[in-house]
Amino acid sequence: MSITKNAPQSASSEILDKVRVVLVNTSHTGNIGSTARAMKTMGLSQLVLVDPVDKPDGKASALAAGAGDVLANAKIVSTLEEAVKDCGLVVGTSARSRTLSWPMLEPRECGEKLISEVEQYPVALVFGRENNGLSNEELQQCHFHVCIPANPEYSSLNLAAAVQTLCYEIRMAFLNKSRIPEETNEYPLADDLERFYSHLEQTLSKTNFIIPQHPGMVMTKLRRLFNRARPETQELNILRGILASVDKSIKAKD
Repeated sequence: MSITKNAPQSASSEILDKVRVVLVNTSHTGNIGSTARAMKTMGLSQLVLVDPVDKPDGKASALAAGAGDVLANAKIVSTLEEAVKDCGLVVGTSARSRTLSWPMLEPRECGEKLISEVEQYPVALVFGRENNGLSNEELQQCHFHVCIPANPEYSSLNLAAAVQTLCYEIRMAFLNKSRIPEETNEYPLADDLERFYSHLEQTLSKTNFIIPQHPGMVMTKLRRLFNRARPETQELNILRGILASVDKSIKAKD
């Protein structure tokens, strides 16, 4: 028996085609198929698989049920950086207990945040491995983290259930889009931010502020700082200009 109802479709439903669900290093193909089904029930279609242990197979197809098209069109890439490089907003799923805190969103905030920015550029929601989630390095590539407030006495959600929960929030935000303020600031894409962080680390190494090859927690904390500040595109260009000026001064002294 179905407990769902069909929501009226807006002419702008193609907006959801710019919401990307990214699975990192998934070990069970059945979870990939179940994810495709969870996505399609909420109107999402863009699935990206980062270095899956196995490619989608018959088990994935069986669990995808009527979402075979989402599964068939899934893109497979080698790294998370490649999966989100053209996205302006990246949200990673994470438990709250981390050594270094990061800007956090509740599931409802997550859906609203993604929908408020999706008309400007693609956005991504990233899920980690079934056994241990996303690595710290992968989480640092995300602007925000989202945590599902499950029962603390039994908080183990399987991957597809987590995808379904957050995709539902995205759909609800989409259906109530007229009530959500649209983000008008222009933010850099993930690829531009990664180039900035690389440039920043190189310059800080040249000034001996950090030790080359051993940046310790400095770069992690700087990533957190800039993710929290969320510099706009023009602001990031200014920061890159400052770094270029420092590089030029260092070269002149050599």
